[in-house]
Amino acid sequence: RVLLLLDCQVARLSDPPLGVPEARSVGANIAQVLATARASPPPSRPRIIHVRKCGAPGDADEPHLPGWELVHAPLADEPVLDKRKNNAFTGTALAELVPPDAELVVVGLESDFCVRATCSAALARGNDVLLIRGAHATYDRIEYWDGGTSTPAEKVQREIEEELEEAGVVLLDMADLPSLFGDR
Repeated sequence: RVLLLLDCQVARLSDPPLGVPEARSVGANIAQVLATARASPPPSRPRIIHVRKCGAPGDADEPHLPGWELVHAPLADEPVLDKRKNNAFTGTALAELVPPDAELVVVGLESDFCVRATCSAALARGNDVLLIRGAHATYDRIEYWDGGTSTPAEKVQREIEEELEEAGVVLLDMADLPSLFGDR
């Protein structure tokens, strides 16, 4: 198994408006998933990989600025991959670190960009993909085609969950966490 933490960075997990609307609850859930994975005994402990978005100059996640930093300091055996595309497999060594037959547990940000693209790419590679509700999030979506109205982030997250579940991703709840990294 592999636990993939996508874009769990200071800017996105700070209080809104810089961070996602559910930054506090999602941040706490991500921390709980990570702690559970790290506490798993060696045969069932997943490989833990942190993926960090490198934003453009002036973005909150511009490399080497405070917002770019990871919220959870990686341990020595936890690789950190920097990416510039939504799909974390593109332009990184992620495909080398995640065997095609690995079960991939995904948490992080943003649901409608990196989470969607990376889960879709993992499915295409043949990975089983598990996405944890409450441990991924995004921002409100501005509907430019509809006069600039806004779709709440919570609704966008549900849409992405439905889309990914239809494609083959298994959705889990935080209540499933105690047995997630054990023998099942």
